[in-house]
Amino acid sequence: MGATGSGKSALALELARRFDATIIACDSMQLYRGLDIGTAKPSKEEQRQVAHALIDVVTLPASGDAVWWAGQARRAIADCNRRGVPALIVGGTGMYLRALLQGLAPIPPENPTIRRRVDALRTRCGTPYLHRILRRVDPPLAARLAPHDSQRIARALAVRFSSGRPLSYWQQQRPEAPAIRCPLFVLEMGREALYPRLAARFHAMMEAGWLDEVRWLKGRNLPTDHPAVRAVGYRQLLAHLDGAMTLDEAVERGIVATRHYAKRQQTWFRHQCPDAVHGDAEALRAAITPCLREAYGAG
Repeated sequence: MGATGSGKSALALELARRFDATIIACDSMQLYRGLDIGTAKPSKEEQRQVAHALIDVVTLPASGDAVWWAGQARRAIADCNRRGVPALIVGGTGMYLRALLQGLAPIPPENPTIRRRVDALRTRCGTPYLHRILRRVDPPLAARLAPHDSQRIARALAVRFSSGRPLSYWQQQRPEAPAIRCPLFVLEMGREALYPRLAARFHAMMEAGWLDEVRWLKGRNLPTDHPAVRAVGYRQLLAHLDGAMTLDEAVERGIVATRHYAKRQQTWFRHQCPDAVHGDAEALRAAITPCLREAYGAG
């Protein structure tokens, strides 16, 4: 695991070729068919060289989530175990990892009509107003959320009014799926090295035709809360296509948003994975190789 652009895929491909492993993508955006450039999806050649799972498994307008992904990942892991080949889980979506390793509480789905009403109220009255409502209907969760955390506040209210119980209640319930035990490795890269890589990669994606990919996505007419529409980079380029900013502004804002996302990922893995092996690519290669050799022999 690790932040976007830190070199996870390159290290995983190297190890997978060496040990004939299957890579299971732990990435909330590489699920979607048609979103190739902006998700830094492995190339077709790389996918021919190494078996991949959970890439291109969702067709828009459908969407995936952590619970669904964890179920699919468990099946992919079981298949690898039956065949006696290593399964390398590779990505940066922390909530997906948590759903797999620990399970998630059985939170009921939102009623779409209620969610639309919550979003309309947010547009009309603002997020702080929704936070005041949340303080009345779910005080424990409201105390943990900042008044301007629009996405989490809207989610909490939609669950509360859809299910009749506060989201904080559902979060305390036992996970439905048993935990999975496996060694965990977090690839780290200093921001002074990572941030220039992210900017260069963003520009390279633009040169590879990312804007055309975003035009295709815009043509799908997805709801504004769909994960593909809200994704970093896609969101800024969609705003450009809607006339809200110039292309140069969209690119700059997209790069800044990508940096912020990488910072959040680094913080999440640092605090949520204290027992993992943390290090740069060389350190992780040295730590992972003996695990694979002991378990699978070759390499």
